[in-house]
Amino acid sequence: MFFIFNDYKLIYTVRIAINTRFLLDGRLEGIGVFTKEVISRMVLSHPEVEFFFFFDRPYDASFVFSDNVTPVVIYPPARHPILWYLWFEWAIPYYLKKHNIDHFFSPDSYLSLRTKIPQTVVIHDLAFEHFPEAIGGMVSAFYSNFLPKYARKAKQIITVSNFTKNDIIEKYGVHSSKIEVTYNAADAKFKPLNSNQQDDVRSEYTNNVPYFLYVGALHPRKNIGRLLQAFDEFKKRTNSETKLLLVGRKAWGNEEMEMVYNAMKHKKEVLFTGRVTDENLVKIYASCHALVYVPYFEGFGMPIVEAQACGVPVITSNISSMPEVLGEAGVLVDPFSIESICGAMESLDENVALCDLLVLKGQENLTRFNWQETADTIFNLISK
Repeated sequence: MFFIFNDYKLIYTVRIAINTRFLLDGRLEGIGVFTKEVISRMVLSHPEVEFFFFFDRPYDASFVFSDNVTPVVIYPPARHPILWYLWFEWAIPYYLKKHNIDHFFSPDSYLSLRTKIPQTVVIHDLAFEHFPEAIGGMVSAFYSNFLPKYARKAKQIITVSNFTKNDIIEKYGVHSSKIEVTYNAADAKFKPLNSNQQDDVRSEYTNNVPYFLYVGALHPRKNIGRLLQAFDEFKKRTNSETKLLLVGRKAWGNEEMEMVYNAMKHKKEVLFTGRVTDENLVKIYASCHALVYVPYFEGFGMPIVEAQACGVPVITSNISSMPEVLGEAGVLVDPFSIESICGAMESLDENVALCDLLVLKGQENLTRFNWQETADTIFNLISK
């Protein structure tokens, strides 16, 4: 790959299009964070390549990371199975051809079946294969029909854990040589705070008392109901003043969570912040007593490494990818056992030495995760 100057005009010899529909200003979640962290580094590291960012709605200028990026808005906004089909199977092939694209990179599990242009797709997890009831009828049907086809169509598959790689091999019969594992990482903004800063944060959110923390969308797959039940049991058993703080937007399908919350004896000790700014999220992480993140399925589990980067202990699930990501730097629990989750809360609430040890191990664990390495690996696979 290279570029040349012709009469002082830059001429690129390679064009890569990227699906950037999850780059939403102020609303970045898991896949959006992955997209931003990877492609921002990719375009800055390769000025010899011309990148086309395909958005499905008006975009924020901050997501155009370099002069070698051409943003393109492609309608309709792809936020429904019917619109997904129209966007990927009709609009995307047209724009790939229009802009003479050499390779299409899609970081959100979708690609186009109607183009012959080589494509690389990132499949973060196959949660819908294991828990279709947590997704919903049309969405589950779309995934079941198209994800296996996408996996077979892709020139290369990227995934974020060995657990998901093995899941794809088992479920879709894809050969292991076609799948590359590249881990997520924590952004550099996630870092510890000093004790005075932590006091200020606790004063703002929990009336200056310690708190367990959950970060993520309030979605059925995140197991919020059992987390609330475990916390209620923790409060019954102990005289601890520790509260529970939940940070994240309410997703659909929260009826069970709301029923559990309404039945709690200690519901006043549970605080919901909704979505917060990135700056406040870092402060909230770095001031908590421990992260309690116990989904029953994850392709990676970003809050685990974000909490470790902020210097706090982690309680997480002992299934799917989470033990792989956690390493030895936290407490593993059975996410289907209220007793197991509650017991871990008790252990960390009472044992300062254990918390300190887990913080040290967390810092060691973070050396396995690096966004630049992930971006370089993906670009090398694309260019290959």
